[in-house]
Amino acid sequence: MLLHIGHEELVVRKRYEVLSIANDLLVAVWFAVGSVLFFFESTTVIGTWLFLLGSVQLLIRPAIRLHRRVYLRRFNPHGPAETARDF
Repeated sequence: MLLHIGHEELVVRKRYEVLSIANDLLVAVWFAVGSVLFFFESTTVIGTWLFLLGSVQLLIRPAIRLHRRVYLRRFNPHGPAETARDF
């Protein structure tokens, strides 16, 4: 995937791995910010919503892995078996 930024090109390889990493970073942000918001009574509701968002996003990780696995199998059904490595 190529993204043009002015005179530069950003090349994204292994899109599913990048999606998984970005998802993990967002989960960490939601839980960290939600944790800080729990320190103040006035922001507890927002903190709760961020925890819920982080929890729902944890469901996205296995969906990305499953989609990647199915996608790879579709184009290379006799390719090398994947390891249990977390993507």
